[in-house]
Amino acid sequence: MGDIQPATREAARPTAPHRRGAVVAALMLSMALAALDSTVVSTAVPQIVGDLGGFSVFSWLFSGYLLAVTVTLPVYGKLSDTFGRKPVLVAGAALFLLGSLLCALAWNMGALIAFRIVQGLGGGALQGTVQTLAADLYPLKERPKIQSKLSTVWAVSAVAGPGLGGVLAAYADWRWIFLVNLPIGAVALWLIVRHLHEPQRQSSPSGQNAPPRARGGSRVRATRGATRARARVDWAGALAVFACGGVLLTALVQGGVAWPWLSGPSLALFGTGLALAGLVVAIERRAAEPIIPGWVWRRRTIAAVNLALGALGLLMVAPTVFLPTYAQSVLGLEPVTAGFVLSVWTLSWPLSAALSQHVYRRIGFRDTALLGIGAATLILFAFPFLPYPGEAWQPALLMLLLGAALGLFQLPLLVGVQSTVGWSERGTTTASVLFCRQTGQTIGASVFGAVANGVLAARLGGAGDLDSVTRALASDTAPEAVRDAVASAVHAVYLGAACAAALAFLVLLCVAPRRFPVLTD
Repeated sequence: MGDIQPATREAARPTAPHRRGAVVAALMLSMALAALDSTVVSTAVPQIVGDLGGFSVFSWLFSGYLLAVTVTLPVYGKLSDTFGRKPVLVAGAALFLLGSLLCALAWNMGALIAFRIVQGLGGGALQGTVQTLAADLYPLKERPKIQSKLSTVWAVSAVAGPGLGGVLAAYADWRWIFLVNLPIGAVALWLIVRHLHEPQRQSSPSGQNAPPRARGGSRVRATRGATRARARVDWAGALAVFACGGVLLTALVQGGVAWPWLSGPSLALFGTGLALAGLVVAIERRAAEPIIPGWVWRRRTIAAVNLALGALGLLMVAPTVFLPTYAQSVLGLEPVTAGFVLSVWTLSWPLSAALSQHVYRRIGFRDTALLGIGAATLILFAFPFLPYPGEAWQPALLMLLLGAALGLFQLPLLVGVQSTVGWSERGTTTASVLFCRQTGQTIGASVFGAVANGVLAARLGGAGDLDSVTRALASDTAPEAVRDAVASAVHAVYLGAACAAALAFLVLLCVAPRRFPVLTD
């Protein structure tokens, strides 16, 4: 039935059932902190700039945090497989709280940006390890429940972040945006230290022992129950991965914004990034325990899920970044109402994710994900056909349907890929999936920003970009032709997102196995 096949039995659950509720509460609090801090600063920028200055570099408050989270995901994934989830999560939470305290004490914009990067270094541990622990705590049949809870926490926190930041900045002080993390994080940290108890385990060095075969010839990897004699960490690989990811993501984030794409700084960053990528490959091929093991891309299931969720990160840029602009500039909505148009997918996404188990138990993980991403492709293609200027309920309805489709797509892939590996590989596998999704979002922001600005330039004869045009529309100084040009630009972005969804569909259809080689609990 579905993908579930008899295979090697996993090690015991890491925490006794009567303590699992406390650990899950800690995971949800940790996920809320990581999600809030990716968006909470946005509405407080005027107050922060007014107090600290540094308007020309304030975008690094977001970019620095995002870069630090993304490039540390593979490192924390491997460390959690080597030393266990608990020490990585405790260290990450402590680092995140230290960064929050330092942000609240920042004396200028440079210091605040540096401390936001410290926050991000801890946030990478929170994101990756929380998702991995969720799979450790629950057997396969119960994983959709915990993953849908985490999805709900992430969605609600991400949407509520800008509102909370605005309220704290307006009625208290912007420093409270970071100080409120301390009591919440302290509770989560205490629950983890007090209630999470992991048994000692052993994992074979990657690739040394051939895994046993499940029925039907699918290869799976076993885990064993004694402690590893000596843990080896590929610190050279970790540093190389961090440097390579940081340089390339900086080039993508700042290209076309801080400098033109074909300028000296952009070419220098991309050239340095490619050289560092070669260095990563050379180091990882020689390492006994590489940070990014080759099996992450050699196994069809993991490679297909990585590529498909990378495409998900790409397509999510269209609604999350460009739909609020469309709602305000084209539909003429107030910011709060525009936010509601976007937030409706936080209702359907977790609900669809929770119900997806009833589908994939019948038709399998891959076919369920194909059903979801196929529907998402059609919905994204439908957006450019909305009437101009249209009514607010029309894009809101599409977002409601899109959330339902993506819930049916993402959660089966995450649960499925986590269930194909044992404890000793789950952290690395989960981190690779999250890394690809985050990288997809970074690439999408750059690519679709260039697309939107290109359409605007073509429609307006080269006058202005999306930011300047939307500011003009907000002040009612732009003619109707400009409003129509913004609509065309956002339509082009949605067509690009539909192409990304179609690419994910093709990857799953052509690369992913029909049945995932699932380990039984």
